[in-house]
Amino acid sequence: MKIIDANDLIIGRLASTVAKELLAGEEIAIVNAENAVISGSKVRTLTDYNEKREIGSIEHGPHFPKRPDRIITRTVRGMLPYKREKGKKAMSRLKVHVGVPSQFENSKFTTIEGAELSRLSRNKFVKLGEVSSRLGAKF
Repeated sequence: MKIIDANDLIIGRLASTVAKELLAGEEIAIVNAENAVISGSKVRTLTDYNEKREIGSIEHGPHFPKRPDRIITRTVRGMLPYKREKGKKAMSRLKVHVGVPSQFENSKFTTIEGAELSRLSRNKFVKLGEVSSRLGAKF
């Protein structure tokens, strides 16, 4: 099992790499989901996520998550053929956690090359934990 620390990793680049590895059969656990970042303007990002939450209804959806671990799961799901058998199996190999669970405290974490926050030329980003808090998540 590969354990990835999402601290200061760009969520889209993280998700695309994780999706490829899941399809290849790798089991992946992502920790510190609340510290992942979304690149772009803070105001624009918060507005976009608020609009996604307001679409649809409680009964019929679409149901968009509030919690950071579920937002990352949903982002990875969007990069997989999740309605097909291989996509369902790939999603079952993914575990995302807020913080570091006790079972992974003494484990060695890996990171993803090319997904670091230092890759951004500007200082325009927002932490996923802040987005979740603005959406009303309690984690």
